[in-house]
Formats: sequence, C-alpha cells, structure tokens
Amino acid sequence: MTMMTPPPLDQEDEEMLVPHQEFTEGPQPMEVIPNEMGTAPESQQVEDPPSFKFRWTIENFSRLNIKKLYSDIFYVGGFKWRVLIFPKGNNVDHLSIYLDVADSVTLPYGWSRYAQFALAVVNQIHSKYTIRKDTQHQFNSRESDWGFTSFMSLSELYDPSRGYLVNDTCVIEAEVVVRRVVDYWSYDSKKETGFVGLKNQGATCYMNSLLQTLYHIPYFRKAVYHMPTTENDMPSGSIPLALQSLFYKLQYSDNSVATKELTKSFGWDTYDSFMQHDVQELNRVLCEKLEDKMKGTVVEGTIQHLFEGHHMNYIECINVDYKSTRKESFYDLQLDVKGCRDVYASFDKYVEVERLEGDNKYHAENHGLQDAKKGVLFIDFPPVLQLQLKRFEYDFMRDTMVKINDRYEFPLQLDLDSDNGKYLSPEADRRVRNLYTLHSVLVHSGGVHGGHYYAFIRPTLSDQWFKFDDERVTKEDAKRALEEQYGGEEELPQTNPGFNNTPFKFTKYSNAYMLVYIRESDKEKIMCDVDEKDIAEHLRIRLKKEQEEKENKKKEKAEAHLYSIIKVARNEDLAEQIGKEIFFDLVDHDKVRNFRVQKQLPFSHFKEEVAKEFGIPVQFQRFWLWAKRQNHTYRPNRPLTPQEETQPVGQLREVSNKAHNAELKLFLEVELGPDLSPVPPPPKTKEDILLFFKLYDPEKEELRFVGRLFLKSLGKPIEVLTKLNEMAGFPPNEEIELYEEIKFEPTVMCEHIDKRISFRSSQIEDGDIICYQRASALGNEDQYRYPDVPSFLEYVHNRQVVHFRSLEKPKEDDFSLELSKMFTYDDVVERVAHQLGVDDPSKIRLTSHNCYSQQPKPQPIKYRGVDHLSDMLVHYNQTSDILYYEVLDIPLPELQGLKTLKVAFHHATKDEVAVHSIRLPKNSTVADVINDLRTKVELSHPDAELRLLEVFYHKIYKIFPPGEKIENINDQYWTLRAEEAKEEKNLTPHDRLIHVYHFTKDPNQNQTQVQNFGEPFFMVIREGETLADVKIRIQKKLQVPEEDFSKWQLAFVALGRPEYLQDSDIVSNRFQRRDIYGAWEQYLGLEHSDTAPKRAYTANQNRHTFEKPVKIYN
Repeated sequence: MTMMTPPPLDQEDEEMLVPHQEFTEGPQPMEVIPNEMGTAPESQQVEDPPSFKFRWTIENFSRLNIKKLYSDIFYVGGFKWRVLIFPKGNNVDHLSIYLDVADSVTLPYGWSRYAQFALAVVNQIHSKYTIRKDTQHQFNSRESDWGFTSFMSLSELYDPSRGYLVNDTCVIEAEVVVRRVVDYWSYDSKKETGFVGLKNQGATCYMNSLLQTLYHIPYFRKAVYHMPTTENDMPSGSIPLALQSLFYKLQYSDNSVATKELTKSFGWDTYDSFMQHDVQELNRVLCEKLEDKMKGTVVEGTIQHLFEGHHMNYIECINVDYKSTRKESFYDLQLDVKGCRDVYASFDKYVEVERLEGDNKYHAENHGLQDAKKGVLFIDFPPVLQLQLKRFEYDFMRDTMVKINDRYEFPLQLDLDSDNGKYLSPEADRRVRNLYTLHSVLVHSGGVHGGHYYAFIRPTLSDQWFKFDDERVTKEDAKRALEEQYGGEEELPQTNPGFNNTPFKFTKYSNAYMLVYIRESDKEKIMCDVDEKDIAEHLRIRLKKEQEEKENKKKEKAEAHLYSIIKVARNEDLAEQIGKEIFFDLVDHDKVRNFRVQKQLPFSHFKEEVAKEFGIPVQFQRFWLWAKRQNHTYRPNRPLTPQEETQPVGQLREVSNKAHNAELKLFLEVELGPDLSPVPPPPKTKEDILLFFKLYDPEKEELRFVGRLFLKSLGKPIEVLTKLNEMAGFPPNEEIELYEEIKFEPTVMCEHIDKRISFRSSQIEDGDIICYQRASALGNEDQYRYPDVPSFLEYVHNRQVVHFRSLEKPKEDDFSLELSKMFTYDDVVERVAHQLGVDDPSKIRLTSHNCYSQQPKPQPIKYRGVDHLSDMLVHYNQTSDILYYEVLDIPLPELQGLKTLKVAFHHATKDEVAVHSIRLPKNSTVADVINDLRTKVELSHPDAELRLLEVFYHKIYKIFPPGEKIENINDQYWTLRAEEAKEEKNLTPHDRLIHVYHFTKDPNQNQTQVQNFGEPFFMVIREGETLADVKIRIQKKLQVPEEDFSKWQLAFVALGRPEYLQDSDIVSNRFQRRDIYGAWEQYLGLEHSDTAPKRAYTANQNRHTFEKPVKIYN
C-alpha cells in the first residue's frame, strides 16, 4: 500500500502506530506497513536477523520538565537507534513512545531500513504486568521514527501503586530486530499469479482483504453480477453497480484496482477512508446492505443461502421436566481465542454447558427457582462458514482493549460432525455432512488500535495459496497461510551462541483474525464458473469503454515526451473569465483551448491548426509568449519572432522558463477592422506597448475586461481617454481615473496613474493591466462600499466565506458569513454576535478547525489571541473555512481569569453525590472553593467542617490544605471530592486516621494483585480497638445488609498486597509504620465483589477514529 503521512496536527485521541510528528489528530496512517511496495518483508528476509534488547532507566521521572526526551544511542544491525518519549504525552493524556533512527539527518538520500520492535514500560512490582507493544515499520527520511502516541495512560503511569513508577524511576525497554528487505519495483501480480490486488486509499487494507475474500467465493460474485443495474446508474451512487464494476476489474484487469467508486457508493468521504475499521463489522454491515439491495430481485436470499446458519439456545431444568429453547440465526460465529488451543477447543467452549444453581438458579415457568443447565447447540451450519476469532478483548485490570496474540491453531479440514455430532442439536439433519475445507485466512498484523490487514486465499481450493496484500498478490505455500498465522511467540536465533544468552523471543504480531471455510458437499455449487455471460451487457460496454479510455491515457502518457501541449488564450477567454472566475491577472490557462502537438511539427503548421479551430487565417495571427514576473504575476511578454515561427514547436519555450517544457502558453493577438473581421496585426516596434484594460463599476461592484490597445510608450494616458470611454460605453468626455494593477500576492498593489505623464515615465510596459472607473464615485464611501479600484481589489483578495458551527454540533453548518481575512478578532466576534442576536460580543468564544481530522481543535481561541481572521483559519499549510462558536454566560476575558473545578460533594448522611462546577479567580485558594461550595450544598450542621480531597483510582491521595492555590490543581485525570470532616474531630494522640478502600481480585490474574473500586473513605481507629469493633462501625456507615456483609473480608493492604485480619486482631497495631511512600500505600481493605453496574465499554471513549462504527449510508 502507499503510505500517506499527514502534516503535524494538534492532538491525537487514540493509540495508534504513527510517526511522532508532534502531533496529530486527524486522518493518519493507521496501518503498519511492511514495505512501501506492499511487499511483505517477512517473505524476503535473510537468515539470523540482528537483534538487541535495550534497557533505559529514567530517574526523577515525575520532575522531568521537558516535552520530549531521547535515550542514549544503541546499535542494531549496524544502524544507530534510540528511544524517544514524551513524558507528559505528545498532546494526549498518554505516555508517548517511539523508536527513532538516531542518525536520520546525516544518512544519504533514499535511505530506508526495516525493523520489528517491541517497546515496554516495565512493571517494577510485578513483571507480569509490564506493558509491552509490538509493531514493525519501514523507516525512511519521511518517517524516521515510529511507535505509539497513546502507549499507556498517564494516570496509570503516575499511580505509584501500579508499579510503573517506583522511587520516581521509570524503566523502559526496547527490543529491536532489523530485517533486510528487497524491493521489487517491477513485480507484476497478474503475470506472476493470474490475480490483481486492490489499491489502498489510506487505511482501507481491512476492506481490501474482505473484498478479495468475497470476490473469490464465485457463487457470491455471480450473485453480485446478477443484481439488476442500468446503464443510467452511476457507480459512485449505486453499491450494486460499484461492486459489479470492482469485481469485473478484478476478473479482467491487468493492474491493481481502485476502490474509490465503491467507498463513494457507501457514502464515505476521504476521511472515512483514513479511518481503520473492524473487518468483522464491515463484513456484517456490507452483507446486510447487499441482502437488502437483493430483495425483490432474481438473487434475493443469496446472502442467507451462503452464510446463514442456526443454533438453538436452551435451558433445561435438572430436577423437573421443563426445557426452554430459542432458535437463532447467525451469519458468522465469534470464537474465543484466549484459553483455547484451536478451533475445536473454541467450539467446545461455545457449546459448553453452564450450571444455573445456588444464587443463580433459573426461574422456570410454574416451577419457581430450579437448578438448570444452559447451553447452545447447532441446528445447521451454512455452506460458507465465517469464523471470527476474538483476537481483541477488554482488560479490566488496565481498563483498555488488548490484542490476544496467543497461539491458536486452525485445520485445513474442519469436521463439525466429530465426536458423534457433539455440536449438533437433536433436531439437526444428520444426513448433512458438516465437513469443511479452508478457503481463506484473514490476517491482522499490529496492535489493538492500528495495524495492517491482508488475506491468504485458495481461489480454487487447490493446494496453491495466494497472499492478497493490497496491490500485491504473491504465491505462498500452505505453511505460510496456516502455521505461520497461528500466532504465539517466535524465537530468534542467538547472535552469540557461545554466550549464555537468554533466547530472544518475539511475539508474532501477525495472526489469523477471520477464517472462511466451505462445506465439501457444497463445493461444486459454491466454486462455480463465472464468465462474461454472467455480466450485464451495459456493464461490459461501460467497463470496456473505461478500459479503452484508460489505455488511451496510458498511451498518451507513454508518448508524452513526443508531444507539446500548447495552451492558447484569446480576448474571448479574458472577457469570459475576468470578473467571474478570476479578478487578478488575465486568464486561467487551464480553462483555455489547448492543442496536443508533436514537438517536431513546425510552428507554421501549428498556425494552420489554429486557423481551422478559430477561423482566423494564418496571416492575421500573432502569438505572444507569456512570462512569470518577479512579483509572481503572469503576463504576455513579447511576440514570437518570424525566425521562431519557423522552428519546430518543441524548440519554443517561455521567456522565463529555460527548460524545454512539455507545455507552452501563448496569447493569440487578433486585430479586428471596422467591420469586426480580422486584419493583419500592426507592426511592433520597441516604442509600441500592448496594454490590457479592465473596467470597474463601484455601483454594481463589478470588474470586467473591456479590451486591449497598442499604444506608444512615450504617449500619455490623457491622449487615449476618448478611446477608453468608447470601450467602456461612456460619453466621450466622461472623467475617468486610471490605476495600474501591479501585483496581488501576498498583498494587493494597485497604484493610481497620472494621466499627464507618459506611459514610460509611469514604468508601464508590454502586458501591463490598467483598471479604470468613473471619477464621480471617488471619495463617495457613504454611497459605495468600495468606491475605487484599489479598495475593491483589496476586498476581493481578502474576502472569505466562513461556515460557523456550534461547538456542541461540530458536524453541522449553522450559518455562513462573508468576512474579510483582514478582519480583527473584534470584527469577527461582533459579526457572529450580531448574527446570533447576542448583545455582548465578548461572550462569543471561537475555536479553530483541524483540516485533517475534520474536528474542532482541542483549545479554543483566546480573547484577542489572534490578530486577524486569516490567523483563525490557517492550520499548518492548509486554510479552512470553518469556525466553531460558543455563547458563554460571562465575557471571555473574565472567564480566562477564572479557574473552573468540578467537585463531587458526598453528603454526610444521605447516599448521594452531587457534582458542582466551582468557578473562581485563578488566585483563589482551597478555602475559597469550600466557602463557595457551602452556599450550594446541604450540610448536616451549619457549622460542619468541609474538606477537599484528591481521589484517583478509588484511592484518596491528598487532603488539600485550605491555603493551596487552585490555579495549580489539575482535575483532568482525577476527581476532586468534598465531604464533611466529622469522625476525626476529637482525635486523641493514640488514635489513627486511616484510609479504607474497597477491593477485589481478578480470578484470571495474579491472586496477590488487588483491584480497587468504589468510594474510598477515612476512618478513625481507636487504640486497642479490635477488627470486630471496627467492622460494626463500617457496616453501619455503609449500611450493608448482614447477609452481604458477612461475606466481606477485611485486610491490611500495603503496597498492593493484602494481609487478611481476624476479628480479634488489634487494627491500630497494623498502622504504626511511618516510612511509607504515601498514606494511600497502607489502608484497610474491604474485599467483596463489585456489584456496581459496569459502564458499557468502548475503547478510549475520547477517540474519534478506529472505534467508530462502520456505516454504509446509501
């Protein structure tokens, strides 16, 4: 695939594999690309690739006050490498880590190197919880670093109890394997394999792998061809036609095929093509859409016939005669990978019987609560069985999605009748033989939030496999398609076998993600022949015509060096364009008549072609060469000489262009006689100058071209005023004012011309433009917005239509305003306030647009923080026409002087929490926050004392002192909590104020690792008080029923390790040590199950790419 690297953006809301680029928010390369040619590097690697493990210990980590930090340089494969980190995140709330080519700036032009690598943040308490992420990259001058912008959340990293920061020291490891790569520029997929690939639009490899899989199911392809379409349909607006067109090209084209028409038919824009979605989700959505489009046609029911199977969910009581069943259909099956060694183990798990007993008894109709068995059995399997492997799971410990790279085997032949049909329900038709053969393996290479997809397919179910990797198709053996896609770990050979080195194991980041099996008994029907007779005639004609046009373009391109393109501008072009499409200079050369002429053709013969085209006899034609001036304007410079007109076309070139360009721009001068028929052009001496004239009407605010004149350079404008009035349609004696249009970039320069001095004295020469107007309008600002030519040209140059959107609805245009790029901040907010009917413009807050992510920038524009509208619209090298607005309740300057804190107030006697926004001046203190809060909350007593706490990961980290300034309080990552300080009011010297936290242990994880949840609180422990006494107070405080509380266990927890207490233990004896890292590191733990409802999980809620649902809009 082709890599597309966007310029740096403001913010990145997701973890993905990217160059660091300080950083990026919008459409971006989410694919891990093995090789810029689409070549899978693993198929061209040499033996024994060099590898190295680098360990980097960073002390005083939390006190690092720099944006980014580089490690020492280390060598792998003869190359210099280093690790780059952003300790506070690369404009995200995650630690950002990259592998960097240390000497990239000094390497020769065209360098590249390929590496597989893993980056890790070491857990210094439990190495099992070290966070490690693998990827691969082809490094080059454009992408000299690669890695993870959202490696791990800062909140997790900076939580001392998590073990990633111990004694303020962070340990980072990098394992790098450098592989040699061979580029095959001349590789021809069609010639080598008989198949062609699909072009990648930016991040559409996931779609390409699925489309190739579906295309190579001939029955499916035939059904698509038979969907009714007409010659009037457009592929970009019709999914059936777009898919027919794509499949036809895959079948008959010699080169890789583009998918843009298909994605346009989905209703996707460019940004959608840069969002990597989930193959499984796209498969379901596409099949649902096709199923719907097939209704009422000859191919209705094809999707169900191919892919639909049925299973039966049942619950059967053990002690009474009662059974409940429900039949459900499926188009694909989701199989567990974790804990399963192969597909059969997954099916075993799928039909595993669950016992419903104890607290989980089943309520059977007429029988009450009963012990029961619950499970699933299959009624029938489809001819084409799609198995989606659950490679991605939610990790509750880390509160994130993770990819399961465990080894998972799948057979070439799958027998689902095995063990006497243990997967089948009693009503299944046992006459159907459910023996399947593997057709395709879809592979995902990379991490959870980014990667690359490709497919291994057996198009004819022969022994020959093919790898479809975007544009490239290669022949592969069965081992590559099966065993090497099982996942697991790969052990690399030791570089120094004589030393006692630990073998370097590398997680195989590439593994099967989706499997497609075809039932042996349906093989002949599914793998049917598909030929041209299956394709509608109008489609064949359309696509053959497209192919011919493509071939012609290809031929033109191949012969381009033999031809020149001559673009001929005439008076008619200037009159048509000036004042409508253009206002500055004379013509848009891309919109004039162009001629494709052989370079060897004499120019005199070209003039004959012009005579035929325009009806202007050769003797009446005079051609001028254009020149680009130093001020970036583009004007006719001089006529061609008689000698030049005898030369071949290829010999001519622009005055300012020393190269022999394939394109030549000319101005055709044709003089007209009194009867408007062409006459020979007048002689041209050094004293003659060709000038072009534009007329401005301030009343209509119009500028138009009125003609050109040959004048004497020593003549004066006053001598031609009558002629200019005639050209304008004015009375002969109308007083007019003249201006020279000098330049328009970067600013407009248009100067008044003195009519009484010569053109030469005013430095006017060939090709210059004079704009003129009636003198009566000058100085009449009350009547005209732009009374003179300079003010009108200034307006045209700076005018900008801006589309305003409410920040709350960032996808919808609300209103548009025509503004000037030179408007000040105040001018813009005044116009917006007027449009919205807001009296005070300072209550308008604006936010700029990110052109790449199509989202608002993360930070709003500060009050008078920019000089002009143009500054609000620029985004790196692009200019937007979108701004977002908010209407504030107080003026923005006042708001910027305030700090807003969100404080959760916990009521002393009621089980309720209310979140309050406290807005105070930045120099306020915590005491001011508490005083403000008093006016908003209900207290148990008017004199109750309040305190403000920092709660983070269900632990209390800090009680804020009343005098602390709120400007330094960061509530972005943690919760501020306010509560009444009641229990500890009458503390004696022997009493201890301790932390009490809820915790549970994940049965799937290390049993010593605790997971905190719920609301932490303080408690006073009296000297000599036993655990039994403390439990009574805790139960009363939390109002937990005895039945539930009796199941709770209490433990003394230090540094995440629980020591369980007995009722007779003296609790205060455990809380004597004072040499602990922080008070939160020792607490009284309440172990019980977390019964609070879990939030519906979506990975990284603030992201706006990878996790977005796939939508097909048409």
